[in-house]
Amino acid sequence: MSGQRVCVSDFEKEAKKVLPKAVYDYYRSGADEQHTLGHNVAAFNRWYLIPRVLRDVSAVDLSVSVLGQKLSMPLCVAATAMQRMAHPEGETATARACKAVGTAMMLSSWATSTIEEVMSATTTSEGGRGVMWLQLYIYKDRELTLSLVRRAEAAGYTGIFVTVDTPYLGRRWDDIRNHFKLPSHLSMSNFSTASLAFSEDSYGNDSGLAVYVSKAIDPSLCWDDISWLRKQTHLPVIVKGVLNGEDAAQALNYGVDGILVSNHGARQLDGVPGTMDVLEEVVKAVQGRCDVYLDGGVRKGSDVLKAIALGAKAVFIGRPVLWGLACQGEQGVIELLELLKEELRLAMALSGCRSISEVSRSLVRRAELTSRI
Repeated sequence: MSGQRVCVSDFEKEAKKVLPKAVYDYYRSGADEQHTLGHNVAAFNRWYLIPRVLRDVSAVDLSVSVLGQKLSMPLCVAATAMQRMAHPEGETATARACKAVGTAMMLSSWATSTIEEVMSATTTSEGGRGVMWLQLYIYKDRELTLSLVRRAEAAGYTGIFVTVDTPYLGRRWDDIRNHFKLPSHLSMSNFSTASLAFSEDSYGNDSGLAVYVSKAIDPSLCWDDISWLRKQTHLPVIVKGVLNGEDAAQALNYGVDGILVSNHGARQLDGVPGTMDVLEEVVKAVQGRCDVYLDGGVRKGSDVLKAIALGAKAVFIGRPVLWGLACQGEQGVIELLELLKEELRLAMALSGCRSISEVSRSLVRRAELTSRI
């Protein structure tokens, strides 16, 4: 440990020192000129918290129910691919950390640990296990896609987050320059062939992942495929990658159980808004008919509070977890999550909120409007 870590950026600075350049660049980078990467973080600063005082905040309850699962806080871990590049235990360490802190983890289809071993890592001899959800890409091979869903069901996962913003991979300059591919000792463990496991060498001079996506992922994906998936599983289906009210309303027509407002960590189309800037539009469009979640740019407990105030049921973090994992494995992720949890508790207390149910739209105002008040 290089010193006391008091905020998320401390974890990133330390992780940058220990990760190989190509790995750090892959985790950190956004698409093209990375304008949206900055927008995701900056969008939270466009909202002010307007606290209430004298509210007896001697006890503050952060707990929430998400997709029928009781969590210690409305902050969950987003799907991030290939975590064994950050630490030898990868996704299994992250899953154990989530269970220890009492929150949920979304496992990437592109994990370097299998669906089964990640759940097994959270399972105790008494039968308890972590709250796990599967992030799903829809492959050209629908039977392969369905096999991932069936494995998740059998292993005890309790939700499917289907990514809908990746018909092709966004252009990530650092990955192209680095000719990014997985280190030779790793693979995408949920796939048995070298080509699907992203473990072959024939990717040329482009980003290997961009070549992989063009070969494997279905660009013809449309709303009917959401209906197909919905009929194939008893698990809740959440669409991940919605950025406007029209698509949110359309999603409801196809029976989704939730919407994750996401721009894929600013890794797909550069120049789209920060997710916090479109959250309220999506919340208004669904009119309470399904839960809305958010990821992108969350770096502080107060960011979580602002998103909840604008109508998000829960918020997901991605990159910060990777920094914690790179710093100290499972303990690094626990430390990162506990830090954000305590930041959220303090932000709620200082805002006069004693429980998540007391967090309301009146708690936040757009920054440019406050000058008129």
